[in-house]
Amino acid sequence: MSSEEVRLSAGDVELTVAPVNGCRISSLRIAGTELLRQGERYGCFPMVPFCGRTSDGRFRNGAIVHQLPLNSPPHAIHGTGRDSVWRLAPGSTPTTAAFTYDLAEPWPYTGRVTQIFELAEDSLTLRLGVETYGDSFPAQAGWHPWFLRNPFPDGKDAQLTFTPDWQEERGDDHLPTGRRIGPTPGPWDDCFGMTGGVDVAITWPERLELKVTSRAPWVVVYDEQPEAVCVEPQSGPPNGLNTDPRLVTPIDPLEMSATWTWRRLG
Repeated sequence: MSSEEVRLSAGDVELTVAPVNGCRISSLRIAGTELLRQGERYGCFPMVPFCGRTSDGRFRNGAIVHQLPLNSPPHAIHGTGRDSVWRLAPGSTPTTAAFTYDLAEPWPYTGRVTQIFELAEDSLTLRLGVETYGDSFPAQAGWHPWFLRNPFPDGKDAQLTFTPDWQEERGDDHLPTGRRIGPTPGPWDDCFGMTGGVDVAITWPERLELKVTSRAPWVVVYDEQPEAVCVEPQSGPPNGLNTDPRLVTPIDPLEMSATWTWRRLG
């Protein structure tokens, strides 16, 4: 396997991972149809060691306040993993591959992140792990897929189906206000809580249904652009480094998984 691009396949399903471009999935083809928006910023990238926006790029670990680069002013967004070069780990197979990178500046703590892909003819399982080499620190993990709104010739637009327990009220700064409200109609750039775990269906009528599931209770749905819809399972809410910190310690790494399953329609 090339370090520039790693391809997995199972039946008529092909997955391409680009470790030098943030270890994102650059392509997912089912029976020759590309499901992900193409381009170096798109596909499906890991959000690690934090998800979504971090307010003013600042977070606290105990008494220490850290400042992150404001890559989406006035906030930091989506972590540093998508801007890092990852390494292919030994032991890949035609349907599985693992990648790692070591946390470094601008993230203020040392550690290792591992991402694993497991492909089958009707599913893809994604796993992320965050370990510390020393000090404990708050972290998050998740994925940001850009599913094409209409990947099929003469097909219909994707339809989203999910039943959240609540929606995080979004402030003018695009961060949760801390108030939970009843789910509102889309379009969305919003975080939802699902206490039983993430369970969102994307249906391309008469063509394909794809379900995004995870034991994690948080999902951000973003469908404000005409080209794509994003269903983002994550271990904590936006700005969670500050509002819902989950510490990674030497004996307690952060582990996160999500599964995409699909079935043909018609």
